[in-house]
Amino acid sequence: MHGQTLSGWLLVALCAATGAYCLLRLRGGRGEHREEAAGEALMAFGMAAMAVPAAVLAPPAWGWVLYAAVFGGAALRGLWHARAGVVHAHHVVGSLAMVYMALAMAPGGGAPGHAGHTAGYAAGGVPLLTGALLLYYAAYVLRSGVRLMPVAAGRAGTGAAAGTGGAPGTGAAAGRGARPELVPACRVAMGLGMITMLLTL
Repeated sequence: MHGQTLSGWLLVALCAATGAYCLLRLRGGRGEHREEAAGEALMAFGMAAMAVPAAVLAPPAWGWVLYAAVFGGAALRGLWHARAGVVHAHHVVGSLAMVYMALAMAPGGGAPGHAGHTAGYAAGGVPLLTGALLLYYAAYVLRSGVRLMPVAAGRAGTGAAAGTGGAPGTGAAAGRGARPELVPACRVAMGLGMITMLLTL
């Protein structure tokens, strides 16, 4: 139980720090980059709130419904913007995953949830869906992690690759007030956080 609480707080800290960085991007970005940063900030702070150990703060039953409603709305907004690029499609998957986890952790089934929360139906979730999401995020983390290497190498060599290489949203417009080369690192951190949360369902 003690280790579970510690891991919950570490996940809260990771997600909150990532959300704070996304707010810096939101403040300095424009247009498409602001949309990306806003979606990622919402996801990061939502994950941080969901990871708070139940021993400290156990959300009421309606809290999980609120999570599901907020991220359901985010998924619909992401679907509207998904025509613009793959980043928005990823936001849709992330928002739907948050809805799924909120429903799985809602009181009802009595199965153990992540970081000490009580979980919901069918022993905490649907194993096939949980497995599919785990595979998706594992592939996403590996793909995003590989993109960190050329950005770092390019920055060390010429200093120009940070604005052109790496993941979408790492260009100059995304970087005012924040270091754009940290964008893929934050996405890796959020992907790892999502894997951690899904593993506990």
